[in-house]
Amino acid sequence: MKRLGMLLLGLALCGAAMAQTASAVRKRAEASMVVNGHIVLAPDGSVRSCTIDQQDKLPEPVVDLVKRNSATWRFQPVLVDGAAVAAEAPMHLRVVATPTGDGDSFNVHIVGATFSNGHADKGLGYRDRTPPRYPPDAVQARVSGTVFLLVRVQRDGTVGDVAAEQVNLNVADTENGMRRWRQLLAASSIEAARHWTFTVPADAAGKNQDAWIVRVPIAYNLRRHGDAERPESGAWQAYIPGPKEPIPWMDEYRRTHKDEGMGADALPDGSLYLVGSGLQLTTPLDRS
Repeated sequence: MKRLGMLLLGLALCGAAMAQTASAVRKRAEASMVVNGHIVLAPDGSVRSCTIDQQDKLPEPVVDLVKRNSATWRFQPVLVDGAAVAAEAPMHLRVVATPTGDGDSFNVHIVGATFSNGHADKGLGYRDRTPPRYPPDAVQARVSGTVFLLVRVQRDGTVGDVAAEQVNLNVADTENGMRRWRQLLAASSIEAARHWTFTVPADAAGKNQDAWIVRVPIAYNLRRHGDAERPESGAWQAYIPGPKEPIPWMDEYRRTHKDEGMGADALPDGSLYLVGSGLQLTTPLDRS
């Protein structure tokens, strides 16, 4: 895993940073990897099979981690006309590696997952989505990162609430500098999202629902801006994670709706994810 260590060390120091202080911030860096695959459930919710895409291209510790944990997973049984049936779905995992401080050693964990059946978000999509403006100060300082938004979509397709759940940065600065960059990218994302409009489900399953909550990643990349990047499965990405921000209206939503508790930075790469969709895991994601 020496290559992973070099990737983490390669995170750029922001030009305005005091090198010693920014280097301390950089010690919090971690790297994440997307692992895609497919899962098949027995009627009782146990895992019948779990396959990993491009398994031969993944690091052996990552493959072992997924196989070991998937064998212990249990899901809510899928019911059809009141009867439990076998089910299957695409699997998207976010694996994170953090340095142990002992040379080239790393702790590897599964921090988030989605098991989308491909139908839960049918009819929910963008109608009008203008990308946020890249803040000029961030461009000048060569600051990049990803903002993870939570958006409440109302019945008429407009945005009722929006908040930044987390902001990860691909540069290191002083603590005050990191806070400023996170706030700057988050504010730009929120301002743009307030004006988005969506198509909403029109079928019987959605007609009585007055709102939907979606997670949206927005990448600020000096080469490609406005959408989440789609790295190849098995590629490590280094970043410095920001804090998970409390969102009062989301806490209210969780009292009456299912939210799998997935970390903001554990999203599968893409532009729209409906909270609570897909197969529902009832056991710990990672028992390592």
